[in-house]
Amino acid sequence: MLELHNISKSFPGAKALDGVSVRFEPGEIHALVGENGAGKSTLLKIITGLYQPDSGEIFFNGKPLQFRSYRDSLQAGIDIVHQEIQVIPESTVAESIMINNLTAFGHGGIIVWKRLYAAARAYMNMVDLIIPPDTLVKSLSPAQKRLTQIARALAGQAKVILLDEPTGALTEHESGNLFRVLRGLREQGVTLVFVSHKFEEVFSLCDRATVLRDGRYIGTHPIAELTPGSLIAMMIGRVFTDPHLGKVNVNQERIVMSVDNVTSHGRIHEASFDLHEGEILGFYGLVGAGRSELARVLIGDLPMDAGRLLVNGKAATIRNIGDSLYRYRIGYVTENRKEEGLFLRDTVRTNISVAVWPSLRHWLTRYINHKAEDQVCHDTVRSLSIKTPGLNQTVDNLSGGNQQKISVGKWLAADCDILIIDEPTIGVDVGAKDQIHHLIRDLAQIKRKAVILISSDMPEIIKLANRILVFRGGRIAGEVQDVDNPKKGYPDISADIGKFLR
Repeated sequence: MLELHNISKSFPGAKALDGVSVRFEPGEIHALVGENGAGKSTLLKIITGLYQPDSGEIFFNGKPLQFRSYRDSLQAGIDIVHQEIQVIPESTVAESIMINNLTAFGHGGIIVWKRLYAAARAYMNMVDLIIPPDTLVKSLSPAQKRLTQIARALAGQAKVILLDEPTGALTEHESGNLFRVLRGLREQGVTLVFVSHKFEEVFSLCDRATVLRDGRYIGTHPIAELTPGSLIAMMIGRVFTDPHLGKVNVNQERIVMSVDNVTSHGRIHEASFDLHEGEILGFYGLVGAGRSELARVLIGDLPMDAGRLLVNGKAATIRNIGDSLYRYRIGYVTENRKEEGLFLRDTVRTNISVAVWPSLRHWLTRYINHKAEDQVCHDTVRSLSIKTPGLNQTVDNLSGGNQQKISVGKWLAADCDILIIDEPTIGVDVGAKDQIHHLIRDLAQIKRKAVILISSDMPEIIKLANRILVFRGGRIAGEVQDVDNPKKGYPDISADIGKFLR
């Protein structure tokens, strides 16, 4: 159905694709995998006309294609769900889902809203998006925005749907509903190209997998012929192991943050916990259960309506993110890097160093010490293995995985004493995920930082956390202790977490 022949594409300072050829068959879920910067997202954007290839050809049902725009792609029956959340904040959910066919629900420029809402609700139900169709998109959580994007692609009746990390920020339940929908589309003959760094998704959902490495085609194989080890070896060109990270020594005598009955009306109710020096404290629960909401209350992004917060034993009043960083040395890595975590049109240098500019300024002239700034940025790029031609590269020209590394690296450069990390490995490949895991552990074990880790990836949070707070319905429903005890296995810990989710 869809064939690519010798596709090449270059950007300033980097060759994203180098002679890639691949075929996607009707009625299959085809995984497209590779490390960050391998060229996966670039290939999808070329298929949909968002980028033009420097050379090569695309054929659809045996006929050559030359899309000049995304609209051309939609008209041909090819749609994409982007890795980065792309929505219209002021629109309703129904308008966003049916945006490519709004004229079918009215006459003379007047929309019949009842018909529009009924049509949108059918696709919302398919992805388990249970909210009123007239809800404004700007009020949705990142997971709900992603489900809205997927529902829009389903509403377009596309013959080919390209999904770039569609389960980022989705819970296991939400992902399961999405997979049920995708399997149904496969039975209807739809071609699904599925980009994911989560191997459990690739092996449970996909029929075949194509691997890219450094912009080049490595191979295509049926999933039944692959193992996680062989797939990783194709991706990175070497054998990869994922050892258990081991126990972190927590200083139980020193409490760096104490949260006492903290409440934010409609978001989080009477949350209490202590955070210790050298501890990795996990926040786990369904999206909207209060994990991220509590984190935003702690950094002053959401109001604290009741309760008390102590930092290093002293009462803390945090009115905004500036207070949290500069007065109390608390950093926050947001789960939504595109809208909140990065200045996409600015350089790698600016994005990494922005949080430490005050410490780099001359006390009298207020000028930034650019030599010191470059040193901070080079150290961060090196420690996180960020793939960039240089510090002057604009961040929106980097892969999603490298953007995520920069989002984390900014706060590492700020050298916070307390670091709240929300979904640190969304859209990150297996090698980069391993690097970030080790960095988080080293922050606690070696640098003696205190870390709050928010993750919807249960294996990740079990692998890293010392103990886990489980959230349900805006409350801390329970606590799983001694997670890093080598005598405890993954099944036991996951069962303990599951008890509090019921």
